[in-house]
Amino acid sequence: MSGSARSLRRNREKGPSEANASPSRISHRMTTSLRYAIIIPVYNHGAQVRGVVEKCLQLGMPVIVVDDGSTDTTPSVLASLSGLTVIHHEKNQGKGASLLTGFAAVLPSADWAITIDADGQHDPKDILSLISVIGAVPEGQRPLVIGKREGMEQGNVPWTSRWGRRFANFWVWTSCGRWLSDSQSGFRVYPLPETLHLGTKARRYQFEVEVLVRAVWFGIPIIEAPVHAIYGSPEERVSHFRPWLDFWRNTRTFTRLIATRVLVPSRLRK
Repeated sequence: MSGSARSLRRNREKGPSEANASPSRISHRMTTSLRYAIIIPVYNHGAQVRGVVEKCLQLGMPVIVVDDGSTDTTPSVLASLSGLTVIHHEKNQGKGASLLTGFAAVLPSADWAITIDADGQHDPKDILSLISVIGAVPEGQRPLVIGKREGMEQGNVPWTSRWGRRFANFWVWTSCGRWLSDSQSGFRVYPLPETLHLGTKARRYQFEVEVLVRAVWFGIPIIEAPVHAIYGSPEERVSHFRPWLDFWRNTRTFTRLIATRVLVPSRLRK
């Protein structure tokens, strides 16, 4: 686990294993014997994170929340919940850093890490659809599964999300030669430990596109599966998107990846 995580708190008073099995939990147990863990990175989503965590806990899998230095009510909300593990970063380090902290934390006990955003944009029930994809692949394959958000062209979806998805899809294709429909979706299933061995350098939002490019370079299959996208009113949304800074970070990341693809032989990228 990263040295930046200053505390690891486990609440087990009313853990998922002690509750009566819900239909969704029974479905999970029947469809796979593989080990999964749910990772929720959060930064200043105090109003939304409770609902996301509670729905994830109903699935009967370990739930790990990585609080990336939140300064709002997020820490107190997480402290009021039980049945999950909370890891705190003292300072904000970025979404990629939070995911890597979560991956390292669950590595001893999980073969797959399911990542879902804390802003309520995803429906945790779709987790079952994503892991059903894992169960359907030929034995021995270790894919990375992306939850492809449906309904992204609807009027309530911010233009920045629609434009950002198209922008990232094109440059991911340019960087690795694989076209993906939703390279910016944070709703994913990552194979472990493979994901930790990809050598990603980005530690903020750009991690999620770089990890896809490197997965293609390393020969990890990528599968997209449809999931719901939930966008509330503008007043309800919490966005950390900073247009100029994030554009610069995206440009720097894709420039590095494209240069690597052009200048470094494929056998030396691994």
